[in-house]
Amino acid sequence: MKFLSIQSSVAYGHVGNSAAVFPLQRLGHEVWPVFTVHFSNHTGYGAWRGPLLAASDVRDVITGIAERGVLDQVDVVLSGYQGGDEIGDVILDAVAKVKAANPNAIYACDPVMGNAKSGCFVHPAIPDLLRDRVVPKADLITPNQFELGFLTGTEPRTLDETLASADLARAMGPRTILVTSVEQPDAPADTIEMLAVTDDGAWLVQTPRLPLKANGSGDLTAALFTARLLSSGDPAQALSETAASVLGVLQRTIDSGERELQIVLGQDAIAHPSAEFVARKVR
Repeated sequence: MKFLSIQSSVAYGHVGNSAAVFPLQRLGHEVWPVFTVHFSNHTGYGAWRGPLLAASDVRDVITGIAERGVLDQVDVVLSGYQGGDEIGDVILDAVAKVKAANPNAIYACDPVMGNAKSGCFVHPAIPDLLRDRVVPKADLITPNQFELGFLTGTEPRTLDETLASADLARAMGPRTILVTSVEQPDAPADTIEMLAVTDDGAWLVQTPRLPLKANGSGDLTAALFTARLLSSGDPAQALSETAASVLGVLQRTIDSGERELQIVLGQDAIAHPSAEFVARKVR
């Protein structure tokens, strides 16, 4: 498959395209990365250098690709963190052009806004932009539980509540929802779950919660799940393999003693995920 991946980029660490491109390539896919920023490091450090690219520059890069006459080859438009509301317009325009050239192409959107612990950490205009304009155009979205709640005006906690919120999100447009970092109040304290919901049902996978806060793990998850779902057509398999791969990368990061996600060290887990974690159908 060929991915047009419109995301941020950092020189040090792995977030955005820096977390998505190599894993997709390791799975055998072609990736055309388009950067929305090019920073020295992710903003979680509190200080960084490098440019936030103007929306016109991002649009020019995509226009240049279109001028090569290859948009009909794109299978997936993938987007993540959006630094400003103007980038949203650029992404939506790219999606429209790709789908006009290839009606079978899909748009996979990671609606990055924040999380339950820190709240929203994006520009104040971004959440409304994602909810009102971007998500309705997506075929697949990968929110965490907090982001799912914002998109749907709910506060999901239990599995039933999260399923109901996912159904509300699907009614907005996207047919496939991957809810990352599902935290049920009655789940064991040392576990974390992911939930996939499609037209065919819903599946839940549970893995150990590792003692690591790794920036970029959501970007890695979105890329891997999208690729595996489109390759296999099996949501349960895609969910199981994605969870195993991400857990494997996180464990190798811990083992390395590094503070940044160790994607290269964890590439075997990406290419050959453990069969230990099996998604169960919950609806």
